Amino acid sequence: MGVEFRKKIFIIIFGTETRTGRTFDILLLWMIILSVATVVLESVPSLREAYHELFMTTEWFFTIVFTLEYLLRIYSTPRPLKYITSFYGVVDLLAILPSYLGLVFDQYTFLLTIRALRLLRMFRVFKLARYVKEAAILGKALQLSMHKIVVFFGAVLTLVLILGSLLYLIEGKESGFTSIPQSVYWAIVTITTVGYGDIAPATVLGKIIASVAMLTGYSIIAVPTGIISVEIGKAVKSSRSAKQVFCKSCGHNNHDGDANYCKICGEKI
Repeated sequence: MGVEFRKKIFIIIFGTETRTGRTFDILLLWMIILSVATVVLESVPSLREAYHELFMTTEWFFTIVFTLEYLLRIYSTPRPLKYITSFYGVVDLLAILPSYLGLVFDQYTFLLTIRALRLLRMFRVFKLARYVKEAAILGKALQLSMHKIVVFFGAVLTLVLILGSLLYLIEGKESGFTSIPQSVYWAIVTITTVGYGDIAPATVLGKIIASVAMLTGYSIIAVPTGIISVEIGKAVKSSRSAKQVFCKSCGHNNHDGDANYCKICGEKI
């Protein structure tokens, strides 16, 4: 009886092939959305003062439901440790932990927005394999471009260190450049074209260097985008070329990247 009960729970909670399992997952997704919305609305001072009790009741309702779900997942899975240490297992735990921490520490409950990570289950629930494939291509592109990006940021860090040091020597404390780290902060804000304006050079030489930094920022700001775009193109091409195989029936080999059947004879490839 116990084994059968655990098996039924497992099929409902972990399965999406059955009608009951799919209904459970869709209901769970809606509860996640509502719980995140509750936390977001609670952060608005006027709403928190007017509906404090309602927010607290709703928040604990979702916390208790998600806690029971988490415990049932551990209970029903054949390998509890594997689930607990998996990505989704860690996310499920983090989705309920802030509520209990909030009993001891203030403001921790606002970390419940991490529940939004649980929405990643919709890719599994709704069989969005196409988006998973595209995400894999993007991930591969980021991985391939990592070394180039590291070199680029190394060059940028060297540049802002030099610019910050120069402005620290030229402007000094009178203009707000009280230290090299503060001056490096100014250089980062300047070359990224953010321009907060909280620190600004006052001398002619300082303004000239700032102008060069601004123009340099416009020149280099697109470099990471270009590097990643090139790697995305390579990853897409590699993904499509993986499908360039001969059809066993007719010998045709010019298939689309997402093709599962031959466009000439219709046989599975």
